[in-house]
Amino acid sequence: MGRHKAIVLAVTMLAGGMIGSRQADAQTFRTYRCADGTQFIVAFYDADKRAFLQIGGEPVTLAKRITISGARYSGAGITLVIGKTGGTTVKHLKRPVTACTGI
Repeated sequence: MGRHKAIVLAVTMLAGGMIGSRQADAQTFRTYRCADGTQFIVAFYDADKRAFLQIGGEPVTLAKRITISGARYSGAGITLVIGKTGGTTVKHLKRPVTACTGI
């Protein structure tokens, strides 16, 4: 076996072993209903700082933003704020900020 083929084989075996042994990322899903009638689902993954929403029938990925307390995510005209005490608000589609509760 040539040196090049041996290196390719070793890399392939190593990559295959790493992929096969990788555990799935832990995930959290939460469903919310808001005062204005909006409903959405948000997913969080341990290895990712973003929030993944399904809102208005569309998937949206929100980047985590700096905040003094709690967590704030925004992107694509949507802002999601989850307070330290659990209070949650969402603003989207040029609508005013509305309070949401987990269901």
